[in-house]
Amino acid sequence: MVFGALCATSWFGFAQQQTDSTKVQHLEEVVVTDSKFNIKREHSGKVITKITQNELQHLQGKSIAEIINSTAGIEINGTKSNAGQNLAYYIRGGRNRQVLVLIDGIAVTDASQIANDYDLRLLNADQVESIEILKGASSTLYGSGAATAVINVTLKKASKDAVSANFQSVFGTNQSQKDTNYAIEEFRNNVSVNGTLNKFNYLASFGNQFTDGLSAISNGTESDVYNAINGNFKLGYEFSEAVKMNAYASFDNFKADFDDAFSGIDTDDISKTKQYRIGLSPEFNYTNGSITLNAAYNNIERNIASSYSALYKAKNFIADVFNRYNFNDKFYTVMGVNAQQNEMESFVIPFGATSLERSIDPETATFNIFDPYANVVYVSDFGLQINTGARFNNHSEYGSHLVYSLNPSFKKDISFGYIKCLASYSTAYITPSLYQLFESTYGNSGLKPEENTTIEAGAELHIKDKAIFSLVYFNRKETNFMDFVDLGSFVFQYRNIDTDFTASGFEVTANFKATKKLTVNANATYTKVEEDLNLRIPQLKANARLDYQVCDRTFLSLTYQFNDDRTDSVFNNTTFMNDEVTLESYSLLDFYVSHNLLSNKLKLFGSVNNIFNEDYQELFGYSTRGRNVSLGFNLSL
Repeated sequence: MVFGALCATSWFGFAQQQTDSTKVQHLEEVVVTDSKFNIKREHSGKVITKITQNELQHLQGKSIAEIINSTAGIEINGTKSNAGQNLAYYIRGGRNRQVLVLIDGIAVTDASQIANDYDLRLLNADQVESIEILKGASSTLYGSGAATAVINVTLKKASKDAVSANFQSVFGTNQSQKDTNYAIEEFRNNVSVNGTLNKFNYLASFGNQFTDGLSAISNGTESDVYNAINGNFKLGYEFSEAVKMNAYASFDNFKADFDDAFSGIDTDDISKTKQYRIGLSPEFNYTNGSITLNAAYNNIERNIASSYSALYKAKNFIADVFNRYNFNDKFYTVMGVNAQQNEMESFVIPFGATSLERSIDPETATFNIFDPYANVVYVSDFGLQINTGARFNNHSEYGSHLVYSLNPSFKKDISFGYIKCLASYSTAYITPSLYQLFESTYGNSGLKPEENTTIEAGAELHIKDKAIFSLVYFNRKETNFMDFVDLGSFVFQYRNIDTDFTASGFEVTANFKATKKLTVNANATYTKVEEDLNLRIPQLKANARLDYQVCDRTFLSLTYQFNDDRTDSVFNNTTFMNDEVTLESYSLLDFYVSHNLLSNKLKLFGSVNNIFNEDYQELFGYSTRGRNVSLGFNLSL
């Protein structure tokens, strides 16, 4: 009856109709992350998942980490726990340091982190236009950290109207499996004003998330609050068809309460992170080519107030200038230079002391990177595509290092679509972080970069306007592994170890348009990793989503996720050793509904997550969310 009433409203008083369905990825879909060119998906030999704005509209109320977590080959641990839970990226058996995040094509890292990784909690999903996820080693184009995946987040741009505004608000519950009061404990709000005036465009966006109601640890009795504020500003000016200038600034702040997981008791610990970024991106276009400069400055401060209080400060400057040239749609070439400067300072309370003391000196804890690189894509008339490149990494601490990639693919057109076979051999590197190099107790200035070598082979079947099916095998070898080594007598240090590690597996994806109204999206990943690397990584993980367009204005979605058994590590206060525990498999079912009350103007939406209130553990000793409900609206003016 509810669905019928919603459908009925779509017939009265509105001339314009907007379909809210998720479209199958068509032949004309373009991807950019694998080559820095806008190239049709059919000509790409890489494993890329593109999450469009249309799909993001059907995932409103979810964080960026939650959205990405449904992609084949990816497990982001912490997305189902307390909102302030630290995130761990396990992609193809890797770790945080092997994942590189781009924002509008510019690499973002946190030089204050041990793994130098970017915290996805800092991103506001309502400010994002699309996401491309490129899996496999991609250091030839993107440098350090691009070993298992590159996550390219494109933020929203200004509209073509002189003035446009968008308001979005979501409120919902935030409770564990044992709670049944359904109190409103989570609020997400975002407002954006943007537009274009002749050759000038602008955008200003502000977002806030406040989440309460759930303790960080599973046996906690008091809730731990998470509060985040985001701001994003963009200015652009088109001097001519050939010359464009874009500038941006953003700030991201969050405060997260957390508990002492080692003792398993409620504490009043607090983590605060403040970040601001400024950047400039001029572009000069000429016949068949363009020259682009992406320059950005990032400043971040993390303050931990607990029994192990600490303060971390970091600065990062990156400049990436590259020339793109297209030879008659046959050869696409990129030649560029990437330069970075990183600096860090930290303060901790030493054993026996009562106040913070400097543990990393910024005068010492700094390094520079200077990387020239080149990449070529060849697209033939007979179905062969080749994507190949190389980068010469120059690091002020450990010297020089060469990485390269070779990615051939072949597409065969058939009467109902095409079949594509792909293969790749790629190398990648991960630079030691400033913490690993210069921390006064555990640092080791003699660390070398970790090296990763990835082999991929797969096939893709595309059925016109109907379906895409793909199967990919991957095998990744890690050498020069950077580990936290016990040297005896309670002395620890970061070291490169001689042992090599291998992670391998299969990824299967299917995107099928069953009828004009029903679309099925599914993927499954089998990951095999060696015992020393299998922490929190499910051997089998599967995702499925059914999208159904009830009528022109009403959309429904049902999402399923299965996570296999995982191994976790728990510190034993008696033996002072880590004990292994097994976390049992679990299945989650979510529901989403949206209705365009005013076409192109007002949309109402709601969701129910973990419909069956499954009781499970994502992290040993930490809370997980039970059945939760949210409602929201999106208003465009």
